[in-house]
Parts: sequence; C-alpha cells; structure tokens
Amino acid sequence: MVSFADRYQLNIRLAYYPPYHGKYNPVERCCGVLENHWNGALLDTLKAIVGYPKSMTGKKQRPVVRLVTKTYQLGVNLSKQAMKDVEHRLDRLSQLPAGFIDINWHPAA
Repeated sequence: MVSFADRYQLNIRLAYYPPYHGKYNPVERCCGVLENHWNGALLDTLKAIVGYPKSMTGKKQRPVVRLVTKTYQLGVNLSKQAMKDVEHRLDRLSQLPAGFIDINWHPAA
C-alpha cells in the first residue's frame, strides 16, 4: 500500500473493521441479501451456485456473476525487516481505534 500511495500520489486511510461487519462492508450486506434469495435452496451443482446470484435483481439490474477458478496465494506476509522499512510511513491514528492507519504519499527521493 505504501508503494501504491507513492506511485499514484495518494493519501490513503485504511480502516479495518471486524470480520463480517456488514454495516461498513457492502459485500457482507450483499451476502445477506443473497442468503435470503436462496431461501434454503440446495446448492448441489455449480449451475445452482452461479445461477441463484444471476437471478437476483436490485434497482432493476442484475448482478454480473463470474465463476473464479484461480487459486489465490494465502498467508502473504512481510518479513520483519520489510515491515520495519515501511512502518515509519504508517500513521496510526491515536484518536481512533487501532484499525485506522493513514499512509501519505511521499515524492521519490
């Protein structure tokens, strides 16, 4: 994120909310609506799994649904040294809960 902020000359505020915190996460709200739409249907085929979201409507529009088969790498972490190198760029906001961090862009040296 630090490199991204610098590359695009952005100031970024990260806000980490608890998992499944639907109030601030639109994906969680969408999942709740989708669960109601499924209404306990048996999702025993790929066609059913992809088909139910495709049949939803919201504001007279249907969602774009695509099957993703790519496997994403898990557990990507920075080494202690790499984290130390960027830690000075993270402004942890003392007046807000621990999950709020500002990253301000800096011109290249």
